[in-house]
Amino acid sequence: MGSISAVVAAAVAFVGSHFLLSHPLRSRLVRAIGDRAFQGLYSLVAILTFGWLILAYRKAPLTAALWPVGNGLWAVVTAVMLIASILLMGSLIRNPALPTGGRPGSFPETALGVFAVTRHPMMWSFALWGLCHIAVFPVAKNIIVATAMVILALVGAALQDRKKERLQPDFWPAWESKTSYLPFAAIAAGRARFGGFGLHTLLGGLVVWLAASWAHLPLAGWGAGIWRWL
Repeated sequence: MGSISAVVAAAVAFVGSHFLLSHPLRSRLVRAIGDRAFQGLYSLVAILTFGWLILAYRKAPLTAALWPVGNGLWAVVTAVMLIASILLMGSLIRNPALPTGGRPGSFPETALGVFAVTRHPMMWSFALWGLCHIAVFPVAKNIIVATAMVILALVGAALQDRKKERLQPDFWPAWESKTSYLPFAAIAAGRARFGGFGLHTLLGGLVVWLAASWAHLPLAGWGAGIWRWL
């Protein structure tokens, strides 16, 4: 039988190792063992700590829910998860934050679609995922895991900005001036304009939203999203 403290330990290891290897230890390790070996080490640590987190979550007891979850809350979460899915799919195309394999990154002239909403649409999609799962499944072990994902996404996005400001001083600050870390802040400030969502973003987000919420039934044993009412 597992424990909640084991979930906490695994979550701290997963998030902490990610931040340590991505930022303070990265340059020293790359110099010591080379970039390819570092990528292998990074992947191995991520896989091991994530596996530990999953195992600890499965073994931990199911505690009582901290608040009641009714259809109203489910409706809000269902709508927010559609937004998260759109942000995720939109982030996969022409995203300057994605790795380029050493090639020069591509920076759009103007921020359109999900990038007008936020400079980090992928990270915010993960954060919204975490917040939604806390809202509708407020048990201790799930709150710990989902909170870890929210912290990893949002703190990671802020640290990514700092790193890219240092590594790409001719490009990243200019991209920051057109976009915003917080959703809709650039639009509210007049630096970006809402719109320009491509078909891959909207249709892809809809497909992911429908498929992911449907998958809750065979994987978790209970329906999510619109499938709760169908």
